[in-house]
Amino acid sequence: MSKTRSAFFCQHCGHESAKWLGKCPGCNNWNTFVEEIIVKGSDKKEKDDWRDFAGLGKQKTISINEVSSAEEKRILTTDAELNRVLGGGIVLGSIVLVAGEPGIGKSTLFLQIGLQLKDVVTLYISGEESEQQIKMRADRLGISSDNFYILTETNTQTIFQEIKKLKPQLVIVDSIQTLQSPFVESGAGSVSQIRESAAELQRYAKESNTPVFLIGHITKDGTIAGPKILEHMVDTVLQFEGDSHYTYRILRTLKNRFGSTAELGIYEMLGTGMRAVNNPSELLITQKEEQLSGIAIAATMEGLRPLLIEGQALVTQSVYGTPQRTVSGFDLRRLQLLLAVLEKRGGFHFGVKDVFINIAGGIKVEDPSIDLAIVTALLSSYEDTVVNQHYCFAGEIGLSGEIRAVNRIEQRIAEAEKLGFEKIIVSKYNLSSRQAGGKSPGKQNFNIEVVPLGKVEELYQYLF
Repeated sequence: MSKTRSAFFCQHCGHESAKWLGKCPGCNNWNTFVEEIIVKGSDKKEKDDWRDFAGLGKQKTISINEVSSAEEKRILTTDAELNRVLGGGIVLGSIVLVAGEPGIGKSTLFLQIGLQLKDVVTLYISGEESEQQIKMRADRLGISSDNFYILTETNTQTIFQEIKKLKPQLVIVDSIQTLQSPFVESGAGSVSQIRESAAELQRYAKESNTPVFLIGHITKDGTIAGPKILEHMVDTVLQFEGDSHYTYRILRTLKNRFGSTAELGIYEMLGTGMRAVNNPSELLITQKEEQLSGIAIAATMEGLRPLLIEGQALVTQSVYGTPQRTVSGFDLRRLQLLLAVLEKRGGFHFGVKDVFINIAGGIKVEDPSIDLAIVTALLSSYEDTVVNQHYCFAGEIGLSGEIRAVNRIEQRIAEAEKLGFEKIIVSKYNLSSRQAGGKSPGKQNFNIEVVPLGKVEELYQYLF
């Protein structure tokens, strides 16, 4: 029987200490250390019993030249958005962490994906819901599968005994914060429990070559609950985000050892589950019967994916002492910068106006190429003049009022052409061969007119 050992853990960053500390040396937070019992009296052989089913002997040191460099095998799901985000499908033996707000649809999405993989034996482990609750959700999704199994359990050793019997090809854990290892005395959700449970699942995934999805909680400040080491241990970290008041959800890659971290997938939340949105540009542009001022379409990039997004601006006379600056889906500091440029370089008196900015569809945009569309929407509302709805914009605004070049301009132009736009206004500096990857976008065989401009004043003269 091994002795019981305790240690102190920071509940914010997971830093371990042999004694209690007032200030954490890892994250500099105060009074975050909590004592947790690490090792419970137990035979070490019992702890390693679950590994026997993999049929693997002791590992040995080998030369890197002896390792085969074949392409990693992947499971292709019926969800094209998830395949894209993961880099081409689920890699065998990978461990993926998915985090998001409560009620955003994490459990629904992965229950739906597991049910749709009819040829893959899937084990769905739930520590939060009963079998009846999961069955009710499956009935609502309207999908059935003979290869989908449910286990409502939180003890990791019991879970591995069931895995040994079933031998699943895919494991989904909902959620990692509810699991408890009997070899750690502290409660579920503590730093040491999350770390131990994730480590056991990681060893299982690598030794049995079975992909594992871990659904995780987030804290009130938006970070993934548990120690930071949890994100280091897994192969892929996905963030599932969106506004509960809108139907759109974004699955964003924060870390991916098997693909790009610049990809994202877009879903629409329906009563029958999550619907993958293949062409989000059409949904993010409002269909209007009449043209209105203060609206401009931006050709943006979300990762490697071109999106056309509608930017809306409202400029009104201020009735308060201090003019209001309100944004939704856009950076407030970026708006203040653009207003200062228009005031200084263009002579527009926004200092006495209330300014409101909204990105249609409820999504947040960080791409600086949206600057040109926002400036156009501001000028349109300021002058109360309609911008042609068949024009779109792609350019960054500099402090001297210049329109700066943006990357992947050809993809943006192609997306605008595909959606039927007549003109796209870009920076004239994008016409250099260096910016356009060796070819000038203005001389390509595009069926859309490319208008190059250099300064905000030129934009105003061209449109108004």
